[in-house]
Amino acid sequence: MTTPTRFTLTESSASLWRVTFSNPPLNLIDTVMISELDALFSRIESSDTVAVVVFDSADPDFFLAHIDIVEIANGDAEARPAGTPPRQPHPWLSSLARLNTLPAVTISSIRGRARGAGSEFVIATDLRFASREKAVLGQFEIGVGAIPGGGPASRLPALVGRGRAFEILFGGCDFDGDLAERYGYVNRALPDAELDGFVDAFANRVSKFDIQTIRDIKRFVNLATLRPDAELAGQMDAFGPPCADQQWATRSNSCLPQGFNSAATSSTTLVSGSASYRAPRRTSHLNGFRPRAAREPPGAPPNANHYPNNAN
Repeated sequence: MTTPTRFTLTESSASLWRVTFSNPPLNLIDTVMISELDALFSRIESSDTVAVVVFDSADPDFFLAHIDIVEIANGDAEARPAGTPPRQPHPWLSSLARLNTLPAVTISSIRGRARGAGSEFVIATDLRFASREKAVLGQFEIGVGAIPGGGPASRLPALVGRGRAFEILFGGCDFDGDLAERYGYVNRALPDAELDGFVDAFANRVSKFDIQTIRDIKRFVNLATLRPDAELAGQMDAFGPPCADQQWATRSNSCLPQGFNSAATSSTTLVSGSASYRAPRRTSHLNGFRPRAAREPPGAPPNANHYPNNAN
């Protein structure tokens, strides 16, 4: 693994690593970051000793802002959501799937904004601890006429319940640390001055336990909670075509003066501004994705594990 440019890796011990995002000015997620994360994940997957990986940010205002929309608008081959035959999984979707199933325990220590793809990243980690005063989470994509492509429609219901997942995805609003904790979006919200100490102590404690036991716990919880990869791919398929058309470009460009792709504003403001743009009704881009009822045989009982922990 070459030295990364979008984050720093600190190997605190053989069993505890820390990844600190640093991609000024906003910690945007671009193709370089995705590639560097994949290289990092390969090291973690091949390690016999890494038990815990903590992700945090060098910027107190941004954990991970969102995907770099300028890259998408410029048609970068990897950033472009719409694939071409033969279809390959989108790099961001593949990275999140690997993050979900890494053998190590993954912890997001959230200080600053984690919205859009930033939110998708943190909900793909195993544990999320947030600054009560400085954490901001949300999925704003509905405001620019797209669904989130990185799988929150599948991952959020297991964390927050069906109704609250709808609220997050339909509303496109920001969630501070306290509300995110109440909803189950994060495990805990702590006073900002206590966040680092708590995460350090917890990560150190877990990293000292038997590594095979840690991996077995994660494997069995994953079996009970993770959704099929094909379901996630359907969301990226739905995200892709809107981002490639002129209507999406018009909506996104209308948000740029309000601070989109900059540090200037909240997603609530962005969604409010983009809502004034009335685009023609789009057709579905689900490419044959079928609801659960169509995938199960007649008379099959409801799957009790479909949305575990489904408390509203």
